[in-house]
Amino acid sequence: MFDKMILGILLIAIQAVLTTAVTGDNYVIDASVGFGRTFNGIGAISGGGATSKLLVNYPKQQQSEILDYLFKPNFGASLHIFKVEIGGDIQSTEGTEASHSHYGWDLDYTRGYEWWMLQEAKKRNPDIKLYGLPWGFPGWLRDTTDQPWKDIQTTADYVVSWIQGARSKYNLTIDYIGIWNESPYNVTYIKTLRKTLNKAGFSSTLIIASDQNGWKIAEDMAKDQELSDAIYALGSHYPDKKSTPLAQQTGKPLWASEDRVDQLARYSILHNKMLSCFTHLGLRALGCRMTLNENYVTGYMTSTVLWNVVVSYYFGLPWVNSGLMTAREPWSGYYDVRDSIWFTAHTTQFTKIGWKYLKHDSGAGMLSFGGSYVSLVSPDQQDFTLIIETIRFRSVWFQKCYVFAERNVGEFTFVTVPFFNIRLSNLHHNRAKQEYFKQLENIPVVDGMVQLQLKDSEVWTLSTISTSFKGYHPNVPEPQPFPTTYFEDFEGYNIGEEAYYFSQQIGSFEVASENNNKFMRQIVIDMPVHWFWCHIDNYNTSLNVFGDYNWSNFTASVSVSVTGENSTDWVFLASRVSAGGCRSLLGTGLFFYFNPKQQQYMLTTDLMRNNIIASGGVKNIKSDWNDLELTTNGNTVLGYINSNIVFNVKVPIEILNGWAAVGTFPYGYAGFDNFLVKKL
Repeated sequence: MFDKMILGILLIAIQAVLTTAVTGDNYVIDASVGFGRTFNGIGAISGGGATSKLLVNYPKQQQSEILDYLFKPNFGASLHIFKVEIGGDIQSTEGTEASHSHYGWDLDYTRGYEWWMLQEAKKRNPDIKLYGLPWGFPGWLRDTTDQPWKDIQTTADYVVSWIQGARSKYNLTIDYIGIWNESPYNVTYIKTLRKTLNKAGFSSTLIIASDQNGWKIAEDMAKDQELSDAIYALGSHYPDKKSTPLAQQTGKPLWASEDRVDQLARYSILHNKMLSCFTHLGLRALGCRMTLNENYVTGYMTSTVLWNVVVSYYFGLPWVNSGLMTAREPWSGYYDVRDSIWFTAHTTQFTKIGWKYLKHDSGAGMLSFGGSYVSLVSPDQQDFTLIIETIRFRSVWFQKCYVFAERNVGEFTFVTVPFFNIRLSNLHHNRAKQEYFKQLENIPVVDGMVQLQLKDSEVWTLSTISTSFKGYHPNVPEPQPFPTTYFEDFEGYNIGEEAYYFSQQIGSFEVASENNNKFMRQIVIDMPVHWFWCHIDNYNTSLNVFGDYNWSNFTASVSVSVTGENSTDWVFLASRVSAGGCRSLLGTGLFFYFNPKQQQYMLTTDLMRNNIIASGGVKNIKSDWNDLELTTNGNTVLGYINSNIVFNVKVPIEILNGWAAVGTFPYGYAGFDNFLVKKL
């Protein structure tokens, strides 16, 4: 093991060889000059839009394996921090997560799946830190400016009640709490939240603020000591590896409280480019590896929390390659352990929260030939980890893809190091030659010297820690298409549970029971408070998608009920729905609307009912449950109510494929039962 004397004189000399030029640059690692900032850990997010939705109903064996890759120490990503969305009944990227308090009179700690995810993370790693953040809020907290400050104390009580539920219902301690995802913060609210936490016995739950894009809150902290005292760490989303001098001068920890797993996938989607070149090269996790090092080197950030922990939502929704791993086939059990898992492990398996970074230019910095390095030391100064990445982000403009030169870029020479355990990942441009988290033989000290031969596009971890492991679960099932026939009567669920395979995009749907019959009910009655970057104007409607986005010709049917207080007016059954997420209102589809109160129907090609292609009255309406059926076959669309045909039309525009769906207009109670989809 390291001792203080050895650590104090540890040096690295690097000779960088770029093609034929030798730079002779020297990079010094020297703990004797003191330490840098304290490492706060690497984490990932479940939520920010229902990102773990499909994981809940995976086969138990594969479900457990997936969770191992994410949370089990010294196995896969081995996360230090797990951040989840506090559901707010609003669309928050890939879907809607249910609030634990839909209304002011309502409280239920069994809703949603984040409680389960938190328990599973803690079961595998008792030391993992838990973090909650609202993306939005239920409508009963809205003020006149569409923000959740109708009564600041009530909003603070609402958030603290979620923390109380975690403790009282699940014996979970929430270590960190955020303000409001990427939305305007309220200084009075932050100070009120701190007081409310303290009063409720949660003084150890620390506030991360403000989860915006940027560091503006540092300006307010400089003018308000009470605000500064209330905040443990400044958190910024997608900070591009930079922080401001004022943020650094606060003396508070700086966090990338949401950052990208997959820079390439995000670039591709933002610029409407195809992912084929990225997938072919196998470079999906490149942004992740650069970010974990450079957030500290160039931004002094001591924690990075990645979005998202697992892509467990339907293909066709946005940001489809943005997770540490992929698990979106519960019907088959197939999952994909992506390279992002191993790039994260290069840091997480060799460090712990509380370690110290070495200072810039004495253990952390950029490499002149491309790449970066960071060094961390355990609190007792007995263990040391060095992480080096030689990745260079070079764009070939006419291909809109990223390529790497295969060349020798340098040699590291270590002086008076006892030994190193070594892991190597290699992003060779030939995917067949790529390697991830490969364990090399320990390098002994020979005449006081150790040499590394570095190449372009590599990641190295050198550490005195010897417990790292590249976890592996064999016999992952083969991928399979979505079942060609699926029927759901909701009888197998608990009250308040979300039904499998239904992916709510707007509104909140949960299993209810009346007259000894279970069914799915849309439960939101007031417009929720949206998060700033997902403001869907006039979205007083709900949408819950289902099935295979690539389906074109299929029949869907459902029984619907619109009765009682707070009920909606219109319900719909839809096919070929083309959009979800924050673009839910912008897509096309075939939406079969039915109003039993007015005995009317209409068929539209958009969710907002702007293009009606069939409409009329309906006879023989039942007082409770009515049956809708919608068949799409080529350009022909047929609709039935209670087995009576109400339209047989040709679709005038190209609406080629998409999900089945149900929903309401406006918000309000509605029941759905005996749902069937069948591919033609």
